[in-house]
Amino acid sequence: MRLKGPAFVVLLAVVGLLIVAATDQVVPATSDRQAQLRIWLAARATGVTTFLLLTAQVVFGLVLSHPTNQSTWRLSKRLFPWHENLLVFVVAFATAHVVGIVADPYAGVGLGGAFVPGLSSYRSSAVALGTLGLYALLITGLTARYTALLPRGIWLKLHRLSIVVFILGWTHGMLAGTDSVALRPMYVATGGLVLAATAYRYWVTKRGRPTFASSIEQRATRPLTTSPLTTSPLPTSSLPTAARVDTRLPQEGPAA
Repeated sequence: MRLKGPAFVVLLAVVGLLIVAATDQVVPATSDRQAQLRIWLAARATGVTTFLLLTAQVVFGLVLSHPTNQSTWRLSKRLFPWHENLLVFVVAFATAHVVGIVADPYAGVGLGGAFVPGLSSYRSSAVALGTLGLYALLITGLTARYTALLPRGIWLKLHRLSIVVFILGWTHGMLAGTDSVALRPMYVATGGLVLAATAYRYWVTKRGRPTFASSIEQRATRPLTTSPLTTSPLPTSSLPTAARVDTRLPQEGPAA
């Protein structure tokens, strides 16, 4: 099931209410410092949530595209709806994160810094990585949603940028967050999980891919009288001279 426009707006509203409740925004702030921390907490909480949802989406995608899943695991029916609809939540929380960062006057990012890499006065490089990750996320997500509008196979090539989105998001969170030291176990765990899933998928795919040596072995063991495209015997006249001589030897008997 794909969320349409009205459902997406409702989802954003629910996300907004959750942010307000989680950061204690209902009661008026008693000081400027408290008000400042509330906006920062909202921006930081939505950023961490976006990253965790993105991690789950990438892991689900790696499982769905794993060669063993098609033959043994058969988890596509269970995981694909989660993988597909998680994008909506990732975009929703990412939007809330950007709004919170822009709305925070003490963040030093601003509207230009949030959408143009390099314009942020606060940790320019780290914020730029987050901006690039956001754009890459939109590209991979929209092309996966509207595959019919693209040339055949293009969406899959673009969808493989998802691992790049994760790397950009991971690096952005590690370098841009003021509390990254406290959250380091989370980043190590999520990074290790995605790295292990990616390496395992690549290893299994490469192991099952025919190599030059295995192709030579298959050709060597293939009967000469069998067509490489079909299993039907080839006409005797189409065989090489040596092959025709060999097939007649038993009929002629041993030489005197």
